[in-house]
Amino acid sequence: MSSRDWDVFCRVIDNYGDAGVCWRLCKDLASRGHRVRLWIDDAAPLQWMGPARAFEAIEVHAWDRADADFVARPAGVVIEAFGCELPDAVKARMAALHPAPQWINLEYLSAEDYVERSHGLRSPQWQGPAAGLEKFFFYPGFTRRTGGLLREPGLIEALDAAAAPASATAWLQRQGIERQAGERLVSLFCYENSALPALLDGLAPALILACPGPGSRMLRALQDRGTLPAGLRVHHLPFLAQDDFDQMLCACDLNLVRGEDSFVRAQWAGRPFVWHIYPQDDGAHEAKLEAFMALAFADMPGSVRQEWQVLWRTWNGLHPHSPAPRPLTVPSPQAAEPAFRQWRATLRAQPDLVTQLLGFLAR
Repeated sequence: MSSRDWDVFCRVIDNYGDAGVCWRLCKDLASRGHRVRLWIDDAAPLQWMGPARAFEAIEVHAWDRADADFVARPAGVVIEAFGCELPDAVKARMAALHPAPQWINLEYLSAEDYVERSHGLRSPQWQGPAAGLEKFFFYPGFTRRTGGLLREPGLIEALDAAAAPASATAWLQRQGIERQAGERLVSLFCYENSALPALLDGLAPALILACPGPGSRMLRALQDRGTLPAGLRVHHLPFLAQDDFDQMLCACDLNLVRGEDSFVRAQWAGRPFVWHIYPQDDGAHEAKLEAFMALAFADMPGSVRQEWQVLWRTWNGLHPHSPAPRPLTVPSPQAAEPAFRQWRATLRAQPDLVTQLLGFLAR
């Protein structure tokens, strides 16, 4: 497909996952020769997410300037990320163009059945400033009947090189981290989680790399009180650039990740991981978690599958009326790594999201 002009619209809701996904999408498009503009309501996270050279290929614009500054260009594509609702002035400008830009609503990631049914559906706009336009729903996912996952060209090879012992050790040294003999290396990136104390009881001996957020704050409190379980050490990380975050996932024996962006990158790293899904008041996250486990754990040996299902469910509070057992049993990451790498191979056999998106637009 020839080069296109892309406008990606993103609102940062309450965490950095939306910005992270959109920034990776923009970088992937730009690396394939496309011209990209990102309209975002909080660009601050981009300063630590990406190196300065990325800004040379991507134009970053303030969301609140879109009313005045948005002018669609020929062969344009407009990405409305995660239902962020385009400004009315942008919709009106799109509707006035002939031909109009192609309009894609990039949805949240889920393994639930509705994703395959809804992927690619069109939504004609009958009224309002976008009257006459068509919007298409594009669903990321884990099967061939979905839009796939973000995976830039050469990613798996780069991650496997980063996981090599010499590369992993060099990265740890650059961060000022020295691993002691016999320690399990564990990354921690989570939301507020009452199961964390029980998990800590079952991790030792381990060095925990704590990413900024609730998990890091809870660990600092335990350290301040002198109640961190024996056999555990903690290294508190700053916000990491996306490349460094990926390198951290490759260096660790076990990754505890959250949301969407780090969840996907943990799968590409090929290491055992535990997902802390974003909790929703109506409990909808429980079905999402179970749907993913049904896919990803399907080919695991029975005993391994059961151990990891129990850990994932307990970590996500799927048994709210019974507190997490102490200590919470943490299965051997080494024993489970072949199963997690096989899941990665299954995903890798499917076309990546940007490749599928380009094919979808060319139909």
